[in-house]
Amino acid sequence: MTELLISAFIIGLAGSFHCVGMCGAIAISLPIQSLPSHRKNIGIVLYNLGRISTYSIIGLLFGLIGRTFYLGGLQKIISILIGITIISYLLIIYFNKNIFQPKFISRFNQWVQQNLGKFIAKQRLANTYIIGLFNGMLPCGMVYFALAGALASGSIFKGILFMGMFGIGTIPLMFLVSYFGIFINISIRNKVKTVMPYFMFVMGVLFVLRGLNLNIPFISPMIENSNARVITCH
Repeated sequence: MTELLISAFIIGLAGSFHCVGMCGAIAISLPIQSLPSHRKNIGIVLYNLGRISTYSIIGLLFGLIGRTFYLGGLQKIISILIGITIISYLLIIYFNKNIFQPKFISRFNQWVQQNLGKFIAKQRLANTYIIGLFNGMLPCGMVYFALAGALASGSIFKGILFMGMFGIGTIPLMFLVSYFGIFINISIRNKVKTVMPYFMFVMGVLFVLRGLNLNIPFISPMIENSNARVITCH
């Protein structure tokens, strides 16, 4: 369990630079900049709690799916498929190929952005939580990456925890951006952006190794099939 939480936190912490690039404008636009320091902090905390709430709910759904695969004895196969998918995604990006995006995702994205604009414009402190909820719904490569971990966890509870810890990992940098109202230096973001594909590639390989059941502690621990039970008759 500890290994799972640490992995999720590291993914969130490393991915927070990507979050700043994608969601920095929302974090800066929170209706808090003219508030006293203590109320400003409350608004930022509510915003981040909103994001974590959405991530945790999605983690619940993917944990449920992962649990279904686990009960079917397919957890090892799913882990390998997730790893292959991550590596394939990186190769597609590397060769500058466009990834097909269904129309319903574009429409959903527009709906989320419209609601974000609506609640940001109202300039109310209580809205920061709702803004965070909608912010967590925006399509994001790092969130998809984290969801792969929630799916591979094979447990509803672990799925929630994984996405919750992922969200917590993004807080330090997002908090600074919201509080000071500035973007992180673009050169720093570009350096992290350059490193992220290698980080994701390593994680993809680890997913594959995990599914191979090599009995290597922390890297490829043994995964027991849930349907491999011995039945005795008396």
